[in-house]
Amino acid sequence: MWPSWVKKRAPSSTSTPCPSIELVAAAATPSLKDILSLLHPEPAANPPQPGAPSPRVFHRLRVAASALRLLRALQPAQAAAAAEQEGGRLVLYFTSLQAIRRTFEDCSAVRAILRGLRAAVDERDLSMDASFAPELAALLPGRPRADVTLPQLFVRGRHLGGAEEVRRLHESGQLARIVVPAPAPCARCRGVRFVLCGSCSGSHKQFTLKISGVGGRFRECADCNTNGLVRCPACFPPAA
Repeated sequence: MWPSWVKKRAPSSTSTPCPSIELVAAAATPSLKDILSLLHPEPAANPPQPGAPSPRVFHRLRVAASALRLLRALQPAQAAAAAEQEGGRLVLYFTSLQAIRRTFEDCSAVRAILRGLRAAVDERDLSMDASFAPELAALLPGRPRADVTLPQLFVRGRHLGGAEEVRRLHESGQLARIVVPAPAPCARCRGVRFVLCGSCSGSHKQFTLKISGVGGRFRECADCNTNGLVRCPACFPPAA
């Protein structure tokens, strides 16, 4: 004899209908009002019956996904605000150290391409100033710092890519349409973008006397980086 549970089957007319694809595709484009309604949903006038599918569920899920994409897009836009002030010039993050041969060769190749195009480039050497590292990490918030390789090129705050992407743009001729002609090199730093610190003369150390006036000690200079350099005031004028 068959077990009792085999004989009991729910009638097909009472089964819960599956929402169709047209129902999901009919969701409207999410707006600010939809996002607010998602955070503070209003009570429905006619609550659905238990077990009935709710078209509102698919719409709210779509609005939630759009809100997450919007929040993720805000961070790169805010982090690129400083690069937006460069007036359309290219910003290149690279290193001049030869510790890793592949990285040094990629950086040298990208710099040679940009110099061949006579492009106005703000070269930010991470080996010259360690403060460029958090700037680069802020411009690439979705990547762990260990996965960020050099060089990295930006224009108007938009990420163009690394060495391979720059080579492809150069071979296709698109990079030449993006770049801005470089002005005459700076007479003070000769294009290096850094000068010796005037407070410590590049030693990154300053001698201070004790309060009693007897003896003294050396302390780190607060006006320059660890290499005793400051940004060229002619290339980076102080903010008003």
